[in-house]
Amino acid sequence: MAAAVLCTLAAAGAHAGDEEPISPDRPGVAETGEVVGKGRVQLETSVQWERQRDDALHTRTLSTPTLLRIGLGERTELRVETDGRNVIHASDPATGERSTVAGYADTSLGLKWHVADQQGTGFGTPSLGVLLQADLPSGSRELRGKGVRPSLSLPAEWELPGGYSLGVMPGLGVDSDDQDKRYGYGLLAAELGKKFSERLGGFVELAAPQIAGASHGGIQAIVDAGFTWLVNKDCQLDVAVVHGLNRRSPDLGLAFGISLRR
Repeated sequence: MAAAVLCTLAAAGAHAGDEEPISPDRPGVAETGEVVGKGRVQLETSVQWERQRDDALHTRTLSTPTLLRIGLGERTELRVETDGRNVIHASDPATGERSTVAGYADTSLGLKWHVADQQGTGFGTPSLGVLLQADLPSGSRELRGKGVRPSLSLPAEWELPGGYSLGVMPGLGVDSDDQDKRYGYGLLAAELGKKFSERLGGFVELAAPQIAGASHGGIQAIVDAGFTWLVNKDCQLDVAVVHGLNRRSPDLGLAFGISLRR
């Protein structure tokens, strides 16, 4: 019911004559190369649950990832992003000791530039973007990162025959470890999408959100899949499931999201 009300409000405030449907950057890791357009505002938010278990620790995390996109021009947008409210339940499988941490995650500021539209059909020149962002040490003390952590990504997307699409996003970033030492990491995501109808879409994705040395967390690898439902041209719902491919990644994740454009 709440989602229906929000979608109705978004449609009521839509720009007249705008025929292009909303194009969210969620729910996968790979972003699109598109921007929201001058004067447009787009909110993408969700509830996400993750579970990770190893011999030393079991954790369950509930978070509210949220992205606000503000169109500065026809090819540029300002982005404000956060994992929102986090509640982390941890337990030691050996002793049974339990703990809970609750607070707010860091916020990141970013700019996306839509460099080029797709040329032709198939695997020609893709729709291409450049995304520059910086995570700021702004969250609750228990969840706050160390210093400003910049990253650069290059999202590219091909619209293919038969309602298929392929998105690829390589990137580089800088983070800090527990000893306050800076280190670089890579990221890579590839997503195959399919439009089953004008409203229903689906995707499957293989992603490495972090590619780093073993002393800095190593390689995180996941596979995720889900569906999207276009309620109207300014509102989309999504659901996704995530499975970790190694011990450095969450074993299982579930996400339910909504994206609204005004």
